[in-house]
Amino acid sequence: MKISDLLTKETMILDLESSRKEDVIDELAEQLYSAGKLDDLKKFKEAILEREAQSTTGIGEGIAIPHAKTAAVKTPAIGFGRSSAGIDYESLDNQPAHLFFMIAATEGANQTHLETLSRLSTFLMDQEFRKGLLEAKSKEEILQAIDQKEQEEGISEEEDSSSEGKILAVTACPTGIAHTYMAADALKAKAKEMGLDIKVETNGSGGVKNRLTEEEIDGAIGIIVAADTNVEMDRFAGKKVIEVPVAEAIRNPKSLIDRVSNGDAPIYGEGESNYEDQIKEKKNERKSKQPAFYKHLMSGVSNMLPLVVGGGILIAISFMFGIQAANPDDPSYNPIAEALMTIGGGNAFALMIPVLAGFIAFSIADRPGLAPGLVGGFMAANGGSGFLGGLIAGFLAGYLVLGLKKVFAGLPQSLEGLKPVLLYPLFGILLTGLIMMYLVNDPVSAFNKALEGWLSGMGTTNKVLLGLILGGMMAVDMGGPINKAAYTFGIAMIDAGNYAPHAAIMAGGMVPPLGLAIATTIFKNRFNNQEREAGKAAYVMGASFITEGAIPFAAADPARVIPSIIVGSAVAGALTMWFGIGLPAPHGGVFVFPVVNGNPFLYLLAVLIGSFITALMVGFLKRSKAE
Repeated sequence: MKISDLLTKETMILDLESSRKEDVIDELAEQLYSAGKLDDLKKFKEAILEREAQSTTGIGEGIAIPHAKTAAVKTPAIGFGRSSAGIDYESLDNQPAHLFFMIAATEGANQTHLETLSRLSTFLMDQEFRKGLLEAKSKEEILQAIDQKEQEEGISEEEDSSSEGKILAVTACPTGIAHTYMAADALKAKAKEMGLDIKVETNGSGGVKNRLTEEEIDGAIGIIVAADTNVEMDRFAGKKVIEVPVAEAIRNPKSLIDRVSNGDAPIYGEGESNYEDQIKEKKNERKSKQPAFYKHLMSGVSNMLPLVVGGGILIAISFMFGIQAANPDDPSYNPIAEALMTIGGGNAFALMIPVLAGFIAFSIADRPGLAPGLVGGFMAANGGSGFLGGLIAGFLAGYLVLGLKKVFAGLPQSLEGLKPVLLYPLFGILLTGLIMMYLVNDPVSAFNKALEGWLSGMGTTNKVLLGLILGGMMAVDMGGPINKAAYTFGIAMIDAGNYAPHAAIMAGGMVPPLGLAIATTIFKNRFNNQEREAGKAAYVMGASFITEGAIPFAAADPARVIPSIIVGSAVAGALTMWFGIGLPAPHGGVFVFPVVNGNPFLYLLAVLIGSFITALMVGFLKRSKAE
């Protein structure tokens, strides 16, 4: 919706007669009433004055925006008034106001109206725009100035409140920290550059933000789903949908937007007569995108991560009181340490494997897979098969339930309601439980003990080699499948009580953004202004163990950047093993260094050495911008 749909010549006064605040409110309200925008003039003015009593709407810079949302408004509208001499409106800067926008919103004003009104407030912060409004000689010039501003900001001339023709997108990554929002920003920036309207829903670590409404989905010309985890897809049935990995939206936003704009997208759910067809179609789609295994695994990992991070850090803090301080029988016993260990290890970590398995199964078989997956994961956690058993339980439960859906597909329609509440949970839990009990737990438990013994018995040279490999893996694809494979292995080792591998993994994950940030500081002539600004943010992302902070640099110059960060990360991982560092906290970057097992200063040294190696390699490999 354009601002000129709410602000018309009938609601404008170019030369206000008022000289006081109260008179301005009366004059503009009466103008709106005479234009047929209000049902009750008296109640509307009361609502405006009630808002002014809370705090003045004279925001400064010569602007006042009196507003009210009330049932006295018949049609959402904007009243405009101008005073060349200026009027004392009790503004925040104590200066007279010259431009007045009276906003009249209905109690049921939809999101489109509210976004339009919000856009006006943003425009008024532009000094040149305000100057244009002050110098306009007619109402037509006022509207022309507003239309021109909207065109500059990428507001389509054809845009209206029905949201018809709008492009929608959903972004989601396993951790919901970086890729999710980088993909959203890339899509929004490219759409603005192309003069198109887009709304992006983000499924991040803090939950769903900017959720797409049914009205928006109904009116959309197409939807981009850039996700590495399971997102709610049923709402898009019958719409043109492009499904890609989240990294694709970061690398090629224009290509995705072009495809949606040109209608080059399949209809989601079209031709899905049964689950066999759905599975076949999903397999065909994923052949050109990403393995189904990875997507299901990442769905489990992303839902498990809050438990891992929160519980792991609580356990790590408990160790600050002493390694055995949570044990009542130990001389170093401390009740605070016991409480932290009980919450973090006894409860949060106890839920880790069931949640991992449950959401892997949920990703495969939708909601009916959740209960069998949770039960299978719980049996793995308590049956000795641990993290690896939980992975098996999740995939086992998910595909078992898919099989049950096919088996029960021929039941009469009258029994359809029994499937999700009785048949799927009953047989899903039973079959998953029997297989876990008699076929999975014992052999996997034996394998876990052998692996733990092998890691514990490693010599220094072998440990350094393992650290070299794990650290390098963290930098290969900066948050992609290889990075997540190493991270998942580290969490499994923490669960098994071996903290050394994850220390190498976190060090390797911190180096890429930190090394590139250092490079932008030391070798400024190798980077443009935008890259140097990104380097400032990379310091924070690297210190916080967000490897994705290196992606913009790697995308711009992969041949030089990627080898540099792999070498630096590998060295950092190897050094942590050499120094004998262990890390019980699965996330947190420098903020959990005080709780490492070993010398935290040596751990910091390992990260810094790896970072400077990356920075020096980038500096020597990249040419200066002048060259």
